[in-house]
Amino acid sequence: MAVPFRRTGKTKKRMRRTHFKLEVTGLVTCPHCGAMIRSHTVCPECGYYDGKPVIIKETKKEEAAKAEAKKSKPKKTKDVAVAPKDVKPTKATKEKSKLAIEKGKTGEK
Repeated sequence: MAVPFRRTGKTKKRMRRTHFKLEVTGLVTCPHCGAMIRSHTVCPECGYYDGKPVIIKETKKEEAAKAEAKKSKPKKTKDVAVAPKDVKPTKATKEKSKLAIEKGKTGEK
């Protein structure tokens, strides 16, 4: 294996590494909302491309209204007795579940 005769100096090393840099290429401002986006892509902020709506985005007010609506809805519960997963069902729980299924088929409450 070859061994360098002398140590590479700081200046020479840094001159060699001047081209090893990161560049942010193709960033433009969205004409609709002003956000910085990659060129030729749909804006993730507003959903516009070339001045036309491509993706329908909801506003923050609409999202908040939907979240409130979800919180206020009561969850539906089933009347069927459910046994825990780790416990084997007994005859009594099997009978209850069969009765509940039959009541559901006939429409009784």
